[in-house]
Amino acid sequence: MTTQTLRQDFGRYVSLSVLGMIAVSCYILADTFFVAQGLGTTGLAALNLAIPVYNVIHGTGLLLGMGGATKFSILKSQGAHRRADSVFTHTLGMAAAAAAVFALVGALGAPQLAALLGADGETAAMTGTYLRVLLLFAPAFLCNDVLVCFVRNDGAPQLAMAATLSGSLANVVMDWFFIFPCGMGIFGAVLATGFSPVIGVIVQSPHWLGRRRGFHLRQVRPRLRTAGQVLALGVPSLLDQLSGAVVMITFNTLILGLTGNTGVAAYGVVANLSLVVLSVYTGIAQGIQPLVSRAWGQGQRAALQRLLRYALGTALVFSAALYLVFFLGAGPIAGVFNSEQDPAMQAIACQGLRLYFLAAPFAGVNIILAVYFASVEQAVPAQAVSLLRGVLVILPMAVALAAAFGMVGVWVAFPVSEALVALVAWALLRRCRRTLYPASRES
Repeated sequence: MTTQTLRQDFGRYVSLSVLGMIAVSCYILADTFFVAQGLGTTGLAALNLAIPVYNVIHGTGLLLGMGGATKFSILKSQGAHRRADSVFTHTLGMAAAAAAVFALVGALGAPQLAALLGADGETAAMTGTYLRVLLLFAPAFLCNDVLVCFVRNDGAPQLAMAATLSGSLANVVMDWFFIFPCGMGIFGAVLATGFSPVIGVIVQSPHWLGRRRGFHLRQVRPRLRTAGQVLALGVPSLLDQLSGAVVMITFNTLILGLTGNTGVAAYGVVANLSLVVLSVYTGIAQGIQPLVSRAWGQGQRAALQRLLRYALGTALVFSAALYLVFFLGAGPIAGVFNSEQDPAMQAIACQGLRLYFLAAPFAGVNIILAVYFASVEQAVPAQAVSLLRGVLVILPMAVALAAAFGMVGVWVAFPVSEALVALVAWALLRRCRRTLYPASRES
């Protein structure tokens, strides 16, 4: 594979993947904007308390979709088509089982879950409504996530991007229509979000129903080994989403104790913008995944190094531009979501935007390296990076810094944690060099 061809493939896959991931993240960002305009601080606080559950659902979809599609790509590059179909069948089966669990929780336990997430009397009803509908739409979210990953890895990244972009655009339109003309409040916001993946599945149907698709359902016996391989390679993508949920739950709890619902609403602005920012890094990582897995399966080790350099370079340039925007434009950005012109919320949100997003370059490195490790079947370092940034470092850091420095400590806990994990991730990459790049064999 020539350097020019590799750069062209990198540009095509990454640009389309980034657009698709931004579209997915905008499901919630659109809710945030329209809920802030239509329901004020109370609605924004309720939405922020419910968002971690969306992270869990989407993370489960990526656990199965990315894990299954990664193994599918490696097997296809080696000509093992029947085994690749078995991986697809196992992935869909596990997605169906997970969807049933989520839907059951939504039908029977939404109020209890809302209380567990910290919703009080003022926000409990809104949070419970959002959670119930979101969980009942879990089958659509999981199906869409799995199909996007397989369609992209099956040589149709344009269609995968079109599907997610169509769903996101429909979500924005439906959000406005349900909340304002229809007056449906928080129920309208989550209904719009729930319908979006349905549209994504329909847009992808020409591929997954077409004759040219490279994946097929087969009658196979359930195999724990195949399921385990899918889950092992998908864990970094799950933990990436769970880290967002864990951070939000932890920060919501800490902020409730420091500044109450006003602080939670301000954090909602920062956290939802963070979903979009992190989706860019996730898009870069998922964009290189099919290329990295193919190069790994074919023994093209020099291509692996170049793809990683391209990805990290792109992430660092984006991070520098992003932080400049948030540092200089914190006031106007926070004001977009502050429909009640609450000065306390404005001040907290501005401080948060300038401190929280210091984490951007480190988070980018961590997300890309975690997916990169998984793409070359290095499951242990991939899981280590994801687990460190998702749970093991951020939780004690947030508690300790909040106790010491109040809201400033809450905001800087994220960048400090991501910086520490980035050091570990880089050390793991250096340790794996002999396995990854023993000698180049280009074709």
